[in-house]
Amino acid sequence: MGIEGSASIKEILAQLNGEFPMDEAVIEVLFSPELTLNLEEVLPRNNTFVSVESYGSSAWTITGKVIARDFDGAKKAYFLKVAYGEHGRIMLNGEWESSKAIYELIPGCIPEPTGSGRYKLEEPATWFYLCEFVVMDLDTAPDPVEFTAKISELHKTSRSPTGKFGFHATTCDGKIPHEFDLEANGPWPEFERATAQVITKVVPHLLSALQTGGNVGINTKTGDSILYDAGSYYAHNEMDLGEWRLEFSSVFRSKQYTHHYLQNYAAAEPTDEFDDRNRLYSLKGAINYSAGHPGSPLRKT
Repeated sequence: MGIEGSASIKEILAQLNGEFPMDEAVIEVLFSPELTLNLEEVLPRNNTFVSVESYGSSAWTITGKVIARDFDGAKKAYFLKVAYGEHGRIMLNGEWESSKAIYELIPGCIPEPTGSGRYKLEEPATWFYLCEFVVMDLDTAPDPVEFTAKISELHKTSRSPTGKFGFHATTCDGKIPHEFDLEANGPWPEFERATAQVITKVVPHLLSALQTGGNVGINTKTGDSILYDAGSYYAHNEMDLGEWRLEFSSVFRSKQYTHHYLQNYAAAEPTDEFDDRNRLYSLKGAINYSAGHPGSPLRKT
């Protein structure tokens, strides 16, 4: 399969001629021990691979549905993402690490992560992320009370394990990696003085890092909201709300979501500057979205 590293997902799908790119590495994950909530102890999984088919669509990955049969003969479905090259590795490893962090804190907030890694196929370099398959309603807006209670719980119960901003793995907003190297551009005294006021006073919390369109659905089995496509990092909790302000956030731009969130997690001091911070925090999402979507109207704002 002669897939070029610079090929788009549409071009790759055309080259595949409808055949889903499955690999033994995914099947091995189905047989590997299953992580418990503390992500340390293991339980036997012992699944048998049954089938795989294309499912859904993605701008940056190939997505599919894997069917396996567990030890007692019952069928179980998994959601599989496949991507290529170094950029694919960064995206899917970041989602794997983000999903584990969120799931450990609030099971049911995100599909249970199952495994991630590289295909055994040497060329092209192919990477995958496998998780629980959840049937989602992507057309119905999440209930503002239920959803914001869940997000505020994630923020309240999480703490950066190092006490620092950022994340232990590179994660992405869409296809754009999050960069946290404050020294990458050399000394900048004015910027360093400004950031010091934040870094020394703000407690970094784990963010759901809602991306384009919200990456939130309704679990049709439970009726609760559920996150997907995680690209988390530790930062001021109000950073998450900055994404809700953006033009493309058609659902979360409704002020009721921010209102209900602040009922659960009060605005930081000074409270009268909350809207200014919210506008500032929205710039990150706006810049990343415009960078990943040439021709976007956001490039004009």
